[in-house]
Amino acid sequence: MKTWDTVIIGGGIIGLSLALALRREGLRVLVVERGEPGREASWAAAGMLAGGASEHPEALRPLAAESARRYPEFVHLLEDESGMKVDLRDQGTIWISGAGALPENAERLSLERLSSLEPAVSASLLREFMVARAPVPALPGSLPASQGRSIPEKSVAYLDERSVDPRALVRAATQAARHRQVDISSGTEVKEVLVSQGRATGVRTDKTAYSAATVINCAGAWSGLIEPQTLPVRPVKGQMLALVGGPPLRHVVRADDVYLVPRSDGRIVVGSTLENVGYNKQVEVDTIQRLSQAAVELVPALAKARKHEDWAGLRPASPDHLPILGETSTRGYFIAGGHYRDGILLAPVTANVMTALVLRKASAYDLSAFAASRFA
Repeated sequence: MKTWDTVIIGGGIIGLSLALALRREGLRVLVVERGEPGREASWAAAGMLAGGASEHPEALRPLAAESARRYPEFVHLLEDESGMKVDLRDQGTIWISGAGALPENAERLSLERLSSLEPAVSASLLREFMVARAPVPALPGSLPASQGRSIPEKSVAYLDERSVDPRALVRAATQAARHRQVDISSGTEVKEVLVSQGRATGVRTDKTAYSAATVINCAGAWSGLIEPQTLPVRPVKGQMLALVGGPPLRHVVRADDVYLVPRSDGRIVVGSTLENVGYNKQVEVDTIQRLSQAAVELVPALAKARKHEDWAGLRPASPDHLPILGETSTRGYFIAGGHYRDGILLAPVTANVMTALVLRKASAYDLSAFAASRFA
C-alpha cells in the first residue's frame, strides 16, 4: 500500500503551491481534491496582486508585501516546470476612490497624467469633473458608492502593482505538480482527518483512506467541514464577468464600486460582489448587469463590449478576515486556509512559511496572528 509523507486537502492555488514547495524538499506529497484542481476560488479570482494595499489588515501587510515581491520568481518556476505560459502583467493599477486617502507608495495623478496613462478611463472622469456625481446604489456587499461627490473630492493615483491570470496560474501549477511527481486524487472529498494517540495519521475520503504523518487542510471554503476539528471558515460568494471587444486597457482600474482587470488576450474581468449566502454559486442576471453598468460608468467605451462569460466563486473567510496558518492542536495536522480575497496573492509566501512549519524550521515571520488557536 502506497503511503505519503504529506496529504494536502484541496487542490487550489494554495494547496498546489504548497505541494510543489514540499516536493522540492524531497517529501512525497498527495493532493486530494473534491473536484478538479484549481477550479474553485482560484479559478474564479480576479488576480490583482495588491501587495501594498492599505485595505489589508495590518497584521497581514508584511506577508502580502513579501508575497507580491516573490511573484515574478514564483511564476518563472511554474512556467519552467510546466512548460506553460502564465499571464503575469506589471503595468500597474489606476486607483480611484471617493474616500480621499491615498494608499502608501501611491503616485497621485492629475487628470492630464491619467489621460496619458489610460485614456478610456479619463474620458469618463473628465465628464464627472464638471458635474457632481449622482448617488449610485451600491452593489451587494460592495463598499458604499460616493454620494453626490464630484471629481475634486476623489483620489486618483497610480500604484506599482502586478496582476496575474489565475486560470493560467492554476493550470501551470497543476502541470508543474505532475511534473514534480506530486500525486493528485481528483473527484474525491475528504470527510475526516484520521487521528491516533493525538496525532494525524492520514485522511478518510468518501471513497477510501490515505495514510500520511502530516495532513494539511487547504480546502478553502470547505475547510471547516472536515472532522474532527471544525474550523471557523465560511464561504463568501463573489459574482464576476468578463468582457471582450472593449477598449484595450493597459492597467488594472480599481474604484469604490467596481474593478477592471485586463488580460493579455483582450478580456477585461469585472468584479465583484461580497455575499454571505452559504455555498450558493448561482449567477444572478441583475447583479451581473449592475456590475456591467458600473464598469461602463468608469470606462464608457465598454458599452460597446460584449459579455464573454460570467461566474461566481466562494472565497474562504475566517471571522477576522486573516488567514489561518499553522499546526492545529492535533500534532501533524496543519491548516493553510481562510485567505479570503487574497489567496492568489498569498500563494508564494504561504507555501514558504508552511513548508518551514511542516519541516520544523524557524520562520522568518511572526505567525502568531494567524494561529488556529486564536479561535479556540
